[in-house]
Amino acid sequence: MEAWELGEYEVLEDMLIDGLKIVQDVRLYRFTSDSVLLSRFARGKNGDTVADFCSGSGIVAYHFYALHRHRLKNLTFTLFEMQEPLLRLSQKTALVNEFTDFSFVLGKLQEIPERYREKFSLVLCNPPYERGGFDNEAYEKAVCRKELTLNLEEIARAAAFALKFGGRIAMLHRADRVAEVCYTLKAHNIEVKRMQFVSGKEGAKPYLVMIEGVKGGKVSCETLPTIVN
Repeated sequence: MEAWELGEYEVLEDMLIDGLKIVQDVRLYRFTSDSVLLSRFARGKNGDTVADFCSGSGIVAYHFYALHRHRLKNLTFTLFEMQEPLLRLSQKTALVNEFTDFSFVLGKLQEIPERYREKFSLVLCNPPYERGGFDNEAYEKAVCRKELTLNLEEIARAAAFALKFGGRIAMLHRADRVAEVCYTLKAHNIEVKRMQFVSGKEGAKPYLVMIEGVKGGKVSCETLPTIVN
């Protein structure tokens, strides 16, 4: 196992599964419950080749793997992130937990390398989904939440590029943008097949929607009961 040590601002946080840990930097964007909800919503299959778009420190991919690793065989993961400090955290998490089936790509999704064309059977994506400017937030955190460097259209295009025919994308977005998400994915030959809304309390208006789409899928969509988070 390659040696590792925590940096000055790095901490180990519990993933609450099998004692596994994730490395976080207290100065950078830290994952929220949205990421955990998405990893539970996504469905895996034996032999899935999984891409995690906008991976940040890697929580969606790692939590998804932790949930399924004893049930599913031969899962492999590629994490795509444009901020090098966040990608380094995800690489360190792999070392901490001795995960071997993870690779890492630094760069923008708009410039995804040709070698990843139609490579993946599953894309996971917790994207920046807020509109607006910086406000008083640091740039490094703002780009993880707001469409400053990446928008929905670009995510859909990257997913269509990276997915095999019949491959799936599991992503979340703002509930009030659900129609936009559906027609944008459809414009790139990804049919929404399953969705689930998330609200903050019983009876409240949903604030998030989780969506599963299939590249080249037929028209039909299952709507699951709303989750209270």
